[in-house]
Order: sequence, then C-alpha cells, then structure tokens
Amino acid sequence: MTQTPTVQTPASGQARAQWTVPAKHPMVTVLGSGDTLLRVIEKAFPAADIHVRGNEISATGNAADVAMIQRLFDEMMLVLRTGQPMTEDAVERSIAMLRASENGGADGPETPAEVLTQNILSSRGRTIRPKTLNQKRYVDAIDKHTIVFGIGPAGTGKTYLAMAKAVQALLSKQVTRIILTRPAVEAGERLGFLPGTLYEKIDPYLRPLYDALHDMLDPDSIPRLMAAGTIEVAPLAYMRGRTLNDAFIILDEAQNTSTEQMKMFLTRLGFDSKIVITGDITQVDLPGGTKSGLRQVQDILDGVDDIHFSRLTSQDVVRHKLVGRIVDAYEQYDSQNGK
Repeated sequence: MTQTPTVQTPASGQARAQWTVPAKHPMVTVLGSGDTLLRVIEKAFPAADIHVRGNEISATGNAADVAMIQRLFDEMMLVLRTGQPMTEDAVERSIAMLRASENGGADGPETPAEVLTQNILSSRGRTIRPKTLNQKRYVDAIDKHTIVFGIGPAGTGKTYLAMAKAVQALLSKQVTRIILTRPAVEAGERLGFLPGTLYEKIDPYLRPLYDALHDMLDPDSIPRLMAAGTIEVAPLAYMRGRTLNDAFIILDEAQNTSTEQMKMFLTRLGFDSKIVITGDITQVDLPGGTKSGLRQVQDILDGVDDIHFSRLTSQDVVRHKLVGRIVDAYEQYDSQNGK
C-alpha cells in the first residue's frame, strides 16, 4: 500500500493519516462486499473517523488509533498480495494481534500477515492455515521440537493443526506413518461388555480423528492407507510395549490419561519420530481420585530440552465466536468458586 509521508495533527489534537490503495487491488477486496470489512474496522475503532474516496483511505482520531488503523490496512494488503482473500474473521483476528502487540501481550516478530498466510496443507480445494498468533507458534514448535504439548480449551485447533502437520509430514516423506491415539476413558475396562467387534466398540472414541483425516486426505485413500499400516488409529492401550520409529504420533484428549499412561506413551518414542500431545486440562473425565497425566507432566517435563509446551486460550478459539465467550465465562466462574 502506498501511503502519504505525512501524518497531520489538526488543531483539535487529533492525528490524521491518508494512504492510497494500488489500482491493481479492487477496493471491494480491501473493504469487503458491501463494505463489510470496513464496518468491522469502524466497529473496532469507534472513536476514529475513516473515509474512503476512490482508492484513497484516510483516518482521523487519536494518534494510537490512527497508527493502528494504518498498520492494519498495510497488513491486509500484504495478505491480499498473496492471492488470499480477507474475511471479517481475518480482519478481527488481525486487530486482536495488533492490539496484543501494542499492549506487550505478544512478543516476537510475527505480524498478522505472516500468521494468516502461513500454509500448512492444501487439500481438496482448501488450505489449512493458523488463524491466530498462538496457533502459528504451536505449528512452528511442531517443526522445531520432537515432543510438543498443545494445551488449551475446545475449538482452539490443537488436534486439527497437529493432524495437518502429520499429513504434511507423511506426504513430504518426513515420516513413513501416522499414529493417532486417544484414551477411551468413558469405557474404562468395560469394553468387553459393549456390543459389537472391538473396532465397533472403540470407534466412537476415535471418530473425531477420522473426521479430521477426511478433511485432509482423499476419503477413498484412507482405508487403503489404514490397511497398509501407513495410518493407524487406535486406543491408547494399544501403544503399550511398542517402540514407534519413523512416525508422527498424536495423542489426543491427553487430559484423560493417568500419570502411568502418560509415562507409558512418552516412552514409546522411537528414532526419527515426532510426538504431539493435545488436551484441555479443564475437561478431565477421569474417575474421582485419578490424577491427570497431562496436568502432572507439565511440572515433570517443563524445561526439558526438545520438549515444548504450547498454551492456547479462548482468544485462539476458531469455532463460533460464542465458544470463546463460553470458555471465558467458565474460567471466570471456576476462579470465583475456587476451582
């Protein structure tokens, strides 16, 4: 984006900036159909006055708001240059990232454009990308470390992004197989009492992992890959006694592992493998008195080389906006009631 070199300060004490959108970018891509993106920006900065005339945009208001609005449009243009469209959600997340950086809440060099344009996996006509700064750092940590813990509430993309990285690693031949596992905690030791074959009994606990795979791979190829052992989806109990080499291994719903199960799983790590462990420590379903292995492991392994803990929050929820508010409300309730 080309901007005028001057930021004027009118007599009223307000700052003003004006810049020009290059002609190759239609204004509808910058402002949104029916100015929907502009409305998002105006709502986020109610004290500022934003004007559009032709391909020129100006903002008047307090200096901090004007500077952030100008930076926001710069970031939007960087995203648009990659051919990726801007959405209302992307604009809202960009504003949140800029504000977090301004308030000292997000250190590091990452910008909204860098977060929103990082491609993990392109499959079936869609591209999987991080949508928040914490998600980007989580994905980057998976590249850099052998064992990564993704800890956070529902809807923050912990498992989905890990699955995308696993499929990416398989397709690029970094590993020869993917192993996906969850504890079937609700069934406990009573699987034998449930009707059907063993796989029919455990299927409900593993279904979310199958669903994610179907988003990322040709559904027709999944049975073939599973039959060949290239992709294995199994309950956690099936990991005991094994050494997992040359594999990308994901343990989902790890808050429902006991301390013994967590140790068992971590010691399955073989050569040329990578482990990602995901879970929400506020959603433990273990029987009363059983300690969560995910809660305990944070104290045991914190600071160990090549092990990284990524923590996501309600600000990283990528489901319906109400989900983030629900998570915040529960956290506030728990803190007030000493939980």
